[in-house]
Amino acid sequence: MHIISRKRLLEFSKKHPDSQEPLDRWYRIVKQSNYSSFSELRKTFPKADQVGKFTVFNIGGNKYRLIAYIVYHAKRIYIRHILSHKEYDKGKWKE
Repeated sequence: MHIISRKRLLEFSKKHPDSQEPLDRWYRIVKQSNYSSFSELRKTFPKADQVGKFTVFNIGGNKYRLIAYIVYHAKRIYIRHILSHKEYDKGKWKE
């Protein structure tokens, strides 16, 4: 899968150093994968959720949320937000 953009992962991990390793692990797994559907993605990430048009990944033992828009036929993942659990719960990312 082509991930757009890794820059968001790096910027977030600078602000939250404990997220660096789990975000890097997520990146490496997804980069080497070729998902064709959400159900296929759930085989690798069983706790991923579909929220409207977005896919939400739990990162770092549920401490962070990575919110992505995935275009399966184009093999692209667009990272929309990376949030702490508290920021995610506020729901502003849905606007």
